[in-house]
Amino acid sequence: MEIITDKKDLIARAKKFALRIIQLVDALPKTTVGYAIGKQIVRSGTSIAANYRSAQRARSKQEFISKLGIVIEETDETLFWLEIIMESGLIGKKRIESLYKESEELLSIFCQIRISASRKK
Repeated sequence: MEIITDKKDLIARAKKFALRIIQLVDALPKTTVGYAIGKQIVRSGTSIAANYRSAQRARSKQEFISKLGIVIEETDETLFWLEIIMESGLIGKKRIESLYKESEELLSIFCQIRISASRKK
């Protein structure tokens, strides 16, 4: 797992992840299922970066923790859609393994941040 030393680094990492999700959606088959799943994962996968960026501008610790909860939910949903894509065979597992791993790492990081922030209340 990549060590994050600065909140700007994590914002940039989440944004890079969002851009990778957009590329993944472009690679999905142009079918009814491909479009439906693409819509879902592009929404959740890009929402991670947007919501984490928003959390950084929270007016209170409580608001930060709340917004981080949304980030965690969106990251978990993205993991779900990546699993669906792999298990359905829409895109080969090898092709998106690194994206899946990155989403797991981001989820772990965001959970740790929330735990740490909650302890400091």
